[in-house]
Amino acid sequence: MTEDQEKLAEEWAKALEEGADDILEDSSDQSATASSEQSTGTTDEEALAEEWARALANEEGEKLEKEKEQKTLAAQSKKAEFKDLTEEAKQAPSGGKRDLEFILDIPLTVTAQLGSTQLLINELLQLGQGSVIELNKLAGEPLEILVNGKLVARGEAVVINEKFGVRLTDIISPIERIKQLG
Repeated sequence: MTEDQEKLAEEWAKALEEGADDILEDSSDQSATASSEQSTGTTDEEALAEEWARALANEEGEKLEKEKEQKTLAAQSKKAEFKDLTEEAKQAPSGGKRDLEFILDIPLTVTAQLGSTQLLINELLQLGQGSVIELNKLAGEPLEILVNGKLVARGEAVVINEKFGVRLTDIISPIERIKQLG
């Protein structure tokens, strides 16, 4: 019984060397041999061993076919090539100066902040008409002008045609604005 298994192992190794096509032929030969041996009265263990050998041979054949397919696909693929755009990016825009008209319609929220404070909910509920809230700024200090929550200028409160306004006294430098963003 072990001699038969050794023979099958040798045949299987030989089939692997010959290639995937030969494996399929050998497996069909083995199945014919197995059916003839079964008719002559071989044991179940021998039949099981032959079945395993056929399954392994088929599996190896499929692996070889997949490897061949991968090799052909790799040979067909090309390396991607991209155009160098650094020189074009360094050149000045064609119009001479930038066209910023497309951003002129973007709405911004402008806030004039006199000062701020923190209150407890209990203190807030006790407020009534005539109550005074103490702010964190001193009298005469400039108002802060915020655009979308970012400080851009300082100024003083004025009254024009019975409406409040702000006269700008100091505009924040671009360097200070960049520091606020970080």
